Amino acid sequence: MKNSILASVAGITAIALSSTAMADIVIGTAGPMTGQYASFGAQMKAGAEQAVADINAAGGVNGEMLVLEVGDDACDPKQAVAVANQMVGKGAVFMAGHFCSGSSIPASQVYAEEGIIQITPASTNPKFTDERPGPGVYRVCGRDDQQGQVAGNTLATEFGDKNIAIIHDKTAYGKGLADATKAVMNAAGKDEAVYEAYTAGEKDYTALVSKLKSENIDVLYVGGYHTEAGLMKRQMADQGMNTILISGDALVTDEYWSITGPAGEGTLMTFSPDPRKNAEAAPVVEALEAAGKTAEGYALYTYAAIQAWADAVEAAGSTDYDAVVEALDSGEFETVLGNLSFDEKGDVTLPGYVWYEWKDGNYDYR
Repeated sequence: MKNSILASVAGITAIALSSTAMADIVIGTAGPMTGQYASFGAQMKAGAEQAVADINAAGGVNGEMLVLEVGDDACDPKQAVAVANQMVGKGAVFMAGHFCSGSSIPASQVYAEEGIIQITPASTNPKFTDERPGPGVYRVCGRDDQQGQVAGNTLATEFGDKNIAIIHDKTAYGKGLADATKAVMNAAGKDEAVYEAYTAGEKDYTALVSKLKSENIDVLYVGGYHTEAGLMKRQMADQGMNTILISGDALVTDEYWSITGPAGEGTLMTFSPDPRKNAEAAPVVEALEAAGKTAEGYALYTYAAIQAWADAVEAAGSTDYDAVVEALDSGEFETVLGNLSFDEKGDVTLPGYVWYEWKDGNYDYR
Protein backbone atom coordinates (compact mmCIF):
# COMPACT_ATOMS: atom_id res chain seq x y z
CA MET A 1 0.00 0.00 0.00
CA LYS A 2 2.82 2.32 0.95
CA ASN A 3 4.62 1.60 -2.32
CA SER A 4 1.38 2.24 -4.21
CA ILE A 5 0.99 5.67 -2.56
CA LEU A 6 4.61 6.54 -3.31
CA ALA A 7 4.12 5.50 -6.91
CA SER A 8 1.00 7.66 -7.14
CA VAL A 9 2.83 10.64 -5.63
CA ALA A 10 5.74 10.10 -7.99
CA GLY A 11 3.33 9.98 -10.90
CA ILE A 12 1.58 13.18 -9.84
CA THR A 13 4.95 14.88 -9.34
CA ALA A 14 6.08 13.80 -12.78
CA ILE A 15 2.90 15.15 -14.33
CA ALA A 16 3.30 18.44 -12.43
CA LEU A 17 6.91 18.78 -13.52
CA SER A 18 5.96 17.94 -17.08
CA SER A 19 3.20 20.55 -17.00
CA THR A 20 5.61 23.15 -15.61
CA ALA A 21 8.20 22.32 -18.25
CA MET A 22 5.64 22.78 -21.00
CA ALA A 23 3.93 25.83 -19.50
CA ASP A 24 2.95 28.69 -21.77
CA ILE A 25 5.16 31.77 -21.90
CA VAL A 26 3.18 35.00 -21.63
CA ILE A 27 4.45 37.98 -23.62
CA GLY A 28 2.83 41.31 -24.42
CA THR A 29 2.57 44.07 -26.94
CA ALA A 30 1.09 47.46 -26.10
CA GLY A 31 0.35 50.65 -27.93
CA PRO A 32 -2.53 52.83 -29.13
CA MET A 33 -5.07 50.15 -29.94
CA THR A 34 -7.77 52.81 -29.74
CA GLY A 35 -7.78 56.57 -30.25
CA GLN A 36 -6.47 58.80 -32.99
CA TYR A 37 -3.21 56.84 -33.39
CA ALA A 38 -4.90 53.42 -33.49
CA SER A 39 -3.52 52.69 -36.96
CA PHE A 40 -0.11 52.25 -35.33
CA GLY A 41 -1.58 49.97 -32.68
CA ALA A 42 -3.03 47.87 -35.49
CA GLN A 43 0.42 47.62 -37.07
CA MET A 44 1.96 46.42 -33.80
CA LYS A 45 -0.82 43.95 -33.06
CA ALA A 46 -0.60 42.47 -36.56
CA GLY A 47 3.16 42.03 -36.31
CA ALA A 48 3.01 40.55 -32.82
CA GLU A 49 0.23 38.09 -33.66
CA GLN A 50 2.07 36.89 -36.74
CA ALA A 51 5.34 36.48 -34.86
CA VAL A 52 3.67 34.44 -32.12
CA ALA A 53 1.84 32.28 -34.68
CA ASP A 54 5.03 31.61 -36.65
CA ILE A 55 7.15 30.86 -33.57
CA ASN A 56 4.53 28.52 -32.12
CA ALA A 57 4.14 26.75 -35.47
CA ALA A 58 7.88 26.10 -35.42
CA GLY A 59 7.73 24.51 -31.97
CA GLY A 60 7.66 27.52 -29.67
CA VAL A 61 10.53 28.82 -27.56
CA ASN A 62 12.53 26.09 -25.83
CA GLY A 63 9.56 23.83 -26.48
CA GLU A 64 7.06 26.16 -24.80
CA MET A 65 4.23 27.97 -26.56
CA LEU A 66 3.87 31.74 -26.54
CA VAL A 67 0.66 33.43 -25.43
CA LEU A 68 0.19 37.06 -26.49
CA GLU A 69 -1.47 39.69 -24.30
CA VAL A 70 -2.39 42.97 -26.02
CA GLY A 71 -2.50 46.21 -24.04
CA ASP A 72 -4.10 49.50 -25.07
CA ASP A 73 -2.33 52.59 -23.72
CA ALA A 74 -3.88 55.06 -26.22
CA CYS A 75 -0.46 56.79 -26.18
CA ASP A 76 -1.27 58.09 -22.69
CA PRO A 77 1.57 57.90 -20.12
CA LYS A 78 -0.68 57.08 -17.14
CA GLN A 79 -2.56 54.45 -19.08
CA ALA A 80 0.77 52.99 -20.22
CA VAL A 81 1.86 52.50 -16.61
CA ALA A 82 -1.48 50.84 -15.86
CA VAL A 83 -1.00 48.51 -18.83
CA ALA A 84 2.52 47.69 -17.64
CA ASN A 85 1.18 46.72 -14.23
CA GLN A 86 -1.53 44.63 -15.87
CA MET A 87 1.17 42.77 -17.80
CA VAL A 88 2.96 42.09 -14.51
CA GLY A 89 -0.25 40.63 -13.10
CA LYS A 90 -0.64 38.37 -16.14
CA GLY A 91 2.86 36.99 -15.68
CA ALA A 92 4.36 38.45 -18.84
CA VAL A 93 8.13 38.05 -19.16
CA PHE A 94 8.52 40.23 -22.26
CA MET A 95 6.99 43.39 -23.70
CA ALA A 96 7.22 44.29 -27.40
CA GLY A 97 6.18 47.89 -26.85
CA HIS A 98 5.11 50.52 -26.36
CA PHE A 99 4.62 52.75 -29.42
CA CYS A 100 4.74 56.37 -28.23
CA SER A 101 7.91 57.45 -26.41
CA GLY A 102 5.73 59.19 -23.84
CA SER A 103 4.29 55.78 -23.00
CA SER A 104 7.40 53.62 -23.29
CA ILE A 105 9.52 55.76 -20.98
CA PRO A 106 7.30 55.64 -17.85
CA ALA A 107 6.28 52.03 -18.52
CA SER A 108 9.95 51.02 -18.70
CA GLN A 109 10.29 51.79 -14.99
CA VAL A 110 7.66 49.15 -14.19
CA TYR A 111 9.22 46.54 -16.45
CA ALA A 112 12.70 47.18 -15.05
CA GLU A 113 11.49 46.86 -11.47
CA GLU A 114 9.60 43.64 -12.23
CA GLY A 115 12.32 41.95 -14.29
CA ILE A 116 10.45 42.07 -17.60
CA ILE A 117 12.44 42.50 -20.81
CA GLN A 118 11.19 45.42 -22.93
CA ILE A 119 12.00 45.97 -26.60
CA THR A 120 10.11 48.81 -28.23
CA PRO A 121 9.57 48.63 -31.98
CA ALA A 122 8.78 52.31 -32.33
CA SER A 123 9.78 54.67 -29.49
CA THR A 124 12.50 56.94 -30.86
CA ASN A 125 13.10 59.49 -28.06
CA PRO A 126 16.79 59.26 -27.00
CA LYS A 127 15.85 59.30 -23.29
CA PHE A 128 14.29 55.86 -23.62
CA THR A 129 17.72 54.23 -23.76
CA ASP A 130 19.96 57.09 -22.59
CA GLU A 131 18.18 57.07 -19.23
CA ARG A 132 16.91 53.51 -19.15
CA PRO A 133 16.03 52.31 -15.64
CA GLY A 134 17.51 48.85 -16.12
CA PRO A 135 19.61 46.73 -18.49
CA GLY A 136 16.62 44.93 -20.02
CA VAL A 137 15.38 47.94 -22.02
CA TYR A 138 16.00 47.95 -25.79
CA ARG A 139 14.67 49.22 -29.10
CA VAL A 140 14.79 47.89 -32.67
CA CYS A 141 13.95 51.29 -34.19
CA GLY A 142 16.22 54.31 -34.57
CA ARG A 143 16.51 57.44 -32.44
CA ASP A 144 15.22 60.98 -32.90
CA ASP A 145 18.72 62.43 -32.85
CA GLN A 146 19.57 60.18 -35.82
CA GLN A 147 16.34 61.18 -37.53
CA GLY A 148 16.93 64.83 -36.71
CA GLN A 149 20.41 64.64 -38.21
CA VAL A 150 19.00 63.56 -41.56
CA ALA A 151 16.09 66.02 -41.50
CA GLY A 152 18.06 68.99 -40.16
CA ASN A 153 20.83 68.65 -42.72
CA THR A 154 18.38 68.38 -45.60
CA LEU A 155 16.42 71.41 -44.40
CA ALA A 156 19.63 73.46 -44.19
CA THR A 157 21.09 72.39 -47.52
CA GLU A 158 18.18 71.68 -49.83
CA PHE A 159 15.80 74.29 -48.40
CA GLY A 160 18.32 76.81 -47.12
CA ASP A 161 16.82 79.62 -49.20
CA LYS A 162 13.26 78.94 -48.03
CA ASN A 163 11.22 80.20 -45.08
CA ILE A 164 11.00 77.26 -42.70
CA ALA A 165 8.66 76.76 -39.76
CA ILE A 166 9.22 74.07 -37.13
CA ILE A 167 6.29 73.07 -34.94
CA HIS A 168 5.64 70.27 -32.45
CA ASP A 169 2.81 68.72 -30.46
CA LYS A 170 4.48 68.97 -27.02
CA THR A 171 4.80 65.18 -26.67
CA ALA A 172 8.05 63.38 -25.83
CA TYR A 173 8.17 62.16 -29.42
CA GLY A 174 7.02 65.27 -31.27
CA LYS A 175 8.98 67.88 -29.34
CA GLY A 176 12.04 65.64 -29.17
CA LEU A 177 12.05 65.15 -32.93
CA ALA A 178 11.41 68.83 -33.68
CA ASP A 179 14.14 69.97 -31.31
CA ALA A 180 16.67 67.48 -32.68
CA THR A 181 15.92 68.61 -36.23
CA LYS A 182 16.07 72.29 -35.26
CA ALA A 183 19.43 71.87 -33.50
CA VAL A 184 21.05 70.25 -36.52
CA MET A 185 19.55 72.77 -38.95
CA ASN A 186 20.65 75.71 -36.80
CA ALA A 187 24.15 74.28 -36.44
CA ALA A 188 24.33 74.08 -40.23
CA GLY A 189 23.63 77.82 -40.41
CA LYS A 190 19.91 77.91 -41.15
CA ASP A 191 17.43 79.53 -38.75
CA GLU A 192 13.70 78.90 -38.72
CA ALA A 193 11.19 81.71 -39.30
CA VAL A 194 8.68 80.19 -36.86
CA TYR A 195 9.07 77.76 -33.95
CA GLU A 196 6.05 76.97 -31.80
CA ALA A 197 3.86 74.27 -30.31
CA TYR A 198 0.37 73.16 -31.25
CA THR A 199 -2.24 71.12 -29.41
CA ALA A 200 -2.70 67.55 -30.59
CA GLY A 201 -6.19 66.20 -31.20
CA GLU A 202 -7.80 69.36 -32.57
CA LYS A 203 -9.80 69.27 -35.77
CA ASP A 204 -9.18 72.80 -36.98
CA TYR A 205 -5.71 74.29 -37.45
CA THR A 206 -6.77 77.17 -39.68
CA ALA A 207 -5.51 79.78 -37.17
CA LEU A 208 -2.05 78.20 -37.24
CA VAL A 209 -2.22 77.84 -41.01
CA SER A 210 -3.18 81.50 -41.38
CA LYS A 211 -0.15 82.49 -39.31
CA LEU A 212 2.11 80.34 -41.46
CA LYS A 213 0.63 81.94 -44.56
CA SER A 214 1.24 85.45 -43.21
CA GLU A 215 4.87 84.47 -42.54
CA ASN A 216 5.20 83.20 -46.12
CA ILE A 217 6.28 79.76 -44.93
CA ASP A 218 7.59 77.58 -47.76
CA VAL A 219 8.45 74.50 -45.69
CA LEU A 220 6.66 73.24 -42.58
CA TYR A 221 8.46 70.71 -40.39
CA VAL A 222 6.01 68.91 -38.08
CA GLY A 223 7.20 67.11 -34.96
CA GLY A 224 4.09 65.05 -34.35
CA TYR A 225 1.71 62.48 -35.75
CA HIS A 226 -0.06 61.90 -39.05
CA THR A 227 -3.53 62.92 -37.89
CA GLU A 228 -2.60 66.53 -37.13
CA ALA A 229 -0.03 66.78 -39.92
CA GLY A 230 -2.61 65.56 -42.42
CA LEU A 231 -5.13 68.16 -41.34
CA MET A 232 -2.53 70.92 -41.55
CA LYS A 233 -1.49 69.87 -45.04
CA ARG A 234 -5.07 69.80 -46.26
CA GLN A 235 -5.93 73.12 -44.62
CA MET A 236 -2.81 74.75 -46.09
CA ALA A 237 -3.96 73.61 -49.53
CA ASP A 238 -7.42 75.02 -48.81
CA GLN A 239 -5.79 78.42 -48.22
CA GLY A 240 -3.90 78.19 -51.51
CA MET A 241 -0.53 77.46 -49.93
CA ASN A 242 2.03 75.32 -51.76
CA THR A 243 3.99 74.73 -48.57
CA ILE A 244 5.96 71.48 -48.43
CA LEU A 245 5.18 69.46 -45.32
CA ILE A 246 8.07 67.46 -43.86
CA SER A 247 7.87 65.14 -40.88
CA GLY A 248 9.19 61.93 -39.36
CA ASP A 249 8.30 58.28 -39.01
CA ALA A 250 4.84 58.91 -37.55
CA LEU A 251 3.56 59.46 -41.10
CA VAL A 252 4.16 55.82 -42.10
CA THR A 253 0.49 54.94 -42.34
CA ASP A 254 -1.94 55.01 -45.27
CA GLU A 255 -4.24 56.97 -42.98
CA TYR A 256 -2.17 60.08 -43.71
CA TRP A 257 -3.35 60.11 -47.33
CA SER A 258 -6.92 59.34 -46.32
CA ILE A 259 -6.81 62.63 -44.39
CA THR A 260 -5.00 64.77 -46.96
CA GLY A 261 -6.22 63.35 -50.24
CA PRO A 262 -4.31 64.80 -53.23
CA ALA A 263 -3.12 67.67 -51.00
CA GLY A 264 -0.65 65.20 -49.50
CA GLU A 265 1.28 64.95 -52.76
CA GLY A 266 4.96 65.75 -52.25
CA THR A 267 4.97 65.34 -48.46
CA LEU A 268 8.41 64.21 -47.28
CA MET A 269 9.20 62.06 -44.26
CA THR A 270 12.09 60.21 -42.70
CA PHE A 271 11.81 56.52 -41.83
CA SER A 272 14.16 53.55 -41.66
CA PRO A 273 14.71 51.50 -44.83
CA ASP A 274 11.40 49.80 -45.65
CA PRO A 275 11.59 46.29 -44.13
CA ARG A 276 8.88 45.07 -46.51
CA LYS A 277 11.55 45.09 -49.22
CA ASN A 278 13.81 42.68 -47.29
CA ALA A 279 13.97 39.13 -48.68
CA GLU A 280 13.79 37.78 -45.11
CA ALA A 281 10.47 39.55 -44.61
CA ALA A 282 8.75 38.29 -47.78
CA PRO A 283 6.98 35.25 -46.22
CA VAL A 284 5.78 37.36 -43.28
CA VAL A 285 4.51 40.15 -45.52
CA GLU A 286 2.72 37.57 -47.66
CA ALA A 287 1.10 35.96 -44.62
CA LEU A 288 -0.03 39.29 -43.20
CA GLU A 289 -1.48 40.50 -46.48
CA ALA A 290 -3.20 37.16 -47.09
CA ALA A 291 -4.90 37.59 -43.72
CA GLY A 292 -5.99 41.10 -44.66
CA LYS A 293 -3.61 42.68 -42.15
CA THR A 294 -1.12 45.48 -42.65
CA ALA A 295 2.61 44.91 -43.07
CA GLU A 296 3.41 48.62 -43.21
CA GLY A 297 5.05 50.89 -40.70
CA TYR A 298 5.87 49.17 -37.43
CA ALA A 299 4.29 45.76 -38.05
CA LEU A 300 7.61 44.16 -39.00
CA TYR A 301 9.47 46.06 -36.28
CA THR A 302 7.19 44.45 -33.71
CA TYR A 303 7.71 41.07 -35.36
CA ALA A 304 11.49 41.59 -35.20
CA ALA A 305 11.41 42.60 -31.54
CA ILE A 306 9.73 39.29 -30.69
CA GLN A 307 12.15 37.39 -32.95
CA ALA A 308 15.19 38.87 -31.20
CA TRP A 309 13.80 38.16 -27.74
CA ALA A 310 12.81 34.60 -28.65
CA ASP A 311 16.27 33.87 -30.06
CA ALA A 312 17.84 35.30 -26.89
CA VAL A 313 15.65 33.06 -24.73
CA GLU A 314 16.70 30.06 -26.81
CA ALA A 315 20.34 31.03 -26.35
CA ALA A 316 19.85 31.57 -22.61
CA GLY A 317 17.95 28.31 -22.21
CA SER A 318 15.26 30.01 -20.14
CA THR A 319 13.28 33.22 -19.69
CA ASP A 320 15.42 34.23 -16.70
CA TYR A 321 15.83 38.02 -16.87
CA ASP A 322 19.59 38.21 -16.30
CA ALA A 323 20.33 35.35 -18.67
CA VAL A 324 18.20 36.85 -21.45
CA VAL A 325 19.75 40.30 -20.95
CA GLU A 326 23.19 38.74 -21.32
CA ALA A 327 22.08 36.97 -24.50
CA LEU A 328 20.58 40.16 -25.97
CA ASP A 329 23.70 42.14 -25.12
CA SER A 330 26.08 39.66 -26.72
CA GLY A 331 24.10 38.12 -29.55
CA GLU A 332 23.36 38.87 -33.19
CA PHE A 333 19.85 38.06 -34.34
CA GLU A 334 18.44 37.18 -37.75
CA THR A 335 15.18 39.08 -38.14
CA VAL A 336 12.82 40.42 -40.78
CA LEU A 337 14.70 43.73 -40.43
CA GLY A 338 18.00 41.99 -41.23
CA ASN A 339 20.75 40.89 -38.86
CA LEU A 340 20.76 43.10 -35.78
CA SER A 341 22.46 43.47 -32.44
CA PHE A 342 22.27 45.95 -29.57
CA ASP A 343 24.87 48.39 -28.27
CA GLU A 344 25.71 49.11 -24.65
CA LYS A 345 22.70 51.44 -24.32
CA GLY A 346 20.21 49.01 -25.80
CA ASP A 347 20.01 50.80 -29.15
CA VAL A 348 19.89 48.72 -32.31
CA THR A 349 22.78 48.60 -34.77
CA LEU A 350 20.60 48.71 -37.90
CA PRO A 351 20.97 51.40 -40.62
CA GLY A 352 19.44 54.78 -39.80
CA TYR A 353 16.95 56.94 -41.66
CA VAL A 354 16.23 57.64 -45.31
CA TRP A 355 13.80 59.91 -47.14
CA TYR A 356 10.35 58.95 -48.40
CA GLU A 357 7.88 60.95 -50.48
CA TRP A 358 4.12 60.64 -50.70
CA LYS A 359 2.94 60.28 -54.31
CA ASP A 360 -0.40 59.13 -55.69
CA GLY A 361 -1.59 57.90 -52.32
CA ASN A 362 1.52 55.88 -51.45
CA TYR A 363 4.91 56.53 -49.91
CA ASP A 364 8.18 55.21 -51.28
CA TYR A 365 11.83 56.13 -51.36
CA ARG A 366 12.42 59.64 -52.57
